[in-house]
Amino acid sequence: MTEMWLIRHGQTDWNLAGLFQGQTDIPLNAAGQQQARELADRLDGVKFDAIYSSDLKRAYETASIAASRLKLPITTDRRLREISQGEWEGMNMANVFDTYRFDPTRDNESPETSRAPGGESALEVAARMTAAADDIARKYPHGKVLLASHGFAVAALYCLANGYPLKTVHNYIPENATYLIIQWPPQPASL
Repeated sequence: MTEMWLIRHGQTDWNLAGLFQGQTDIPLNAAGQQQARELADRLDGVKFDAIYSSDLKRAYETASIAASRLKLPITTDRRLREISQGEWEGMNMANVFDTYRFDPTRDNESPETSRAPGGESALEVAARMTAAADDIARKYPHGKVLLASHGFAVAALYCLANGYPLKTVHNYIPENATYLIIQWPPQPASL
């Protein structure tokens, strides 16, 4: 069983503006860099076997700040990227509603399979996050791994690890520069 600390990257300007980032490569802003330093302070003294990160700047910068304190190299993995929001990237919810007439409170009856035009579904994100987590767990079967990623991607893996339905994934998106801890692979429910 591998213990994974799932880190959401620090704040970006797009977070502040309420824009869909998806896989657009946005860096941390000054507040996000400070959040990452504070996160590194909280992680100081925790013994990790490895650090993995999404290859997108905001996650990699967050991981780099922690890695400098933890004295570990970072392995990047594209599978740890945020959900692709396709044509919605760079837009806020009001723009999405005006342009696409999409209202998530009304139109999202199957959140695990719905997607922005040209984007991914929660099921697709969960599949690639599972594949990445499985590979990491095989490499560190009894280890402790820091995994720097993105809000939706982290929440999807958290749901899978805890047996929560993917349609509730939005309920588990952590704040910027915070973490969730899971055991991977998930244990089957006891009868």
